[in-house]
Amino acid sequence: MIVVTVSLQEKNGIYQAVLNYKDNEGKRKQKWVSTKLKIRGNKKIALAKAEEIRVNFENELNSKTLEIKKSQTTDILFIDFLKKWVENVRQTIEPSTYTSYNQIISDRMTAYFTENPIKLVDIQAIDIQEYYNYLFKDGLSANTVIHHHAIIRKCLDYAYTMDIIPNNPADKVQRPKKEQFIGNFYNESELNELFEKSKDDPMELIILVTAYYGLRRSEVLGLKWDAFNFERKTITIKHTVVIVTLDGKRQLYQKDRTKNKSSYRTLPLVDEVATKLLELKEKQDYFKKAFGKSYSKEYQDYVFVKPDGVLVRPDYISQHFKILLEKNNLKHIRFHDLRHSCASLLLAKGIPMKSIQEWLGHSNFLTTANIYAHLDSNSKQLSAQTLASALSVNKDIKKEIEESDSSNPLIEQLAIC
Repeated sequence: MIVVTVSLQEKNGIYQAVLNYKDNEGKRKQKWVSTKLKIRGNKKIALAKAEEIRVNFENELNSKTLEIKKSQTTDILFIDFLKKWVENVRQTIEPSTYTSYNQIISDRMTAYFTENPIKLVDIQAIDIQEYYNYLFKDGLSANTVIHHHAIIRKCLDYAYTMDIIPNNPADKVQRPKKEQFIGNFYNESELNELFEKSKDDPMELIILVTAYYGLRRSEVLGLKWDAFNFERKTITIKHTVVIVTLDGKRQLYQKDRTKNKSSYRTLPLVDEVATKLLELKEKQDYFKKAFGKSYSKEYQDYVFVKPDGVLVRPDYISQHFKILLEKNNLKHIRFHDLRHSCASLLLAKGIPMKSIQEWLGHSNFLTTANIYAHLDSNSKQLSAQTLASALSVNKDIKKEIEESDSSNPLIEQLAIC
């Protein structure tokens, strides 16, 4: 949108409205328009007239700009507009979100809508629905298709807001139903076996901390030494590290905030973890001296770094964890499933769901309940016992019959006989 400012100038005894603005290419422009009002005694009227001229001129400019944009977008393909849109919103979203959007658009979306070219102005609800059908046939889950739906809907909503299309056809398409997530996890004995088999492994402490606190990968790698208060015995989750792809390059992205407000949390520091951390601190001090000037100072505040001080990368975590499990013949789970293992163990030990929500840093209770309700065997067992007690079929049926029919003469006669 072009913004026009105005000022009053005098020329040949007449007030002039001087309009200043930047055109669509960012070049400064100026235009003089006469108010046709003489200078003497007309300043207030001239100011009002100048503002009227400014408003009309600004509306005229923006109307012409919109017409130009419409003519430019009449023939644009939907897939090309998608790619332009994601670049337009790049500065308003997280780099990790931009990476996710870009990956989805450049993969299946580009493949499908290149083979089935549709103009932006021509796309209809049926076209979007057929794309979802294609994704389902290709084996994608409903939860994944929901991500595609969100991108398409936001893009078309932007086109609608910009008056390029008359409505958002994605609003007419039924959003796929989200599937219940059932995560894989280790039970108590399996976790203890993992701890035993991972001793002296480079990831030993990463695994321990992740399993104890149910951390996300970005959270455990984002731990800095100032997150730990060894006197008060607390750990604060407040910093994250993820991998993003920007301008075709994969790079680490560090941010002093968590996934959501609830993810910022302070938890008790377990003694076993505290001991291991202090041992690691001593090792890092040794490595700093051993490596000397070649020791990386960029990540010196972080807990989980390599011997040379370079931060452990997220993809290394996932890859090495898989190798560790295979090497020791342990059941295959993802690294993220340590988070689910933590939650399932807490549930098995009778910890309330609300407390587990706070421990994991979920944004709301429903998220925790939807993911882990099927594992809540304690509350189900209590429900079963309550029902069994209230609806017991082992009561003395004969006693009930005697009490209810003791006044029946026929029963009394039979009893005498």
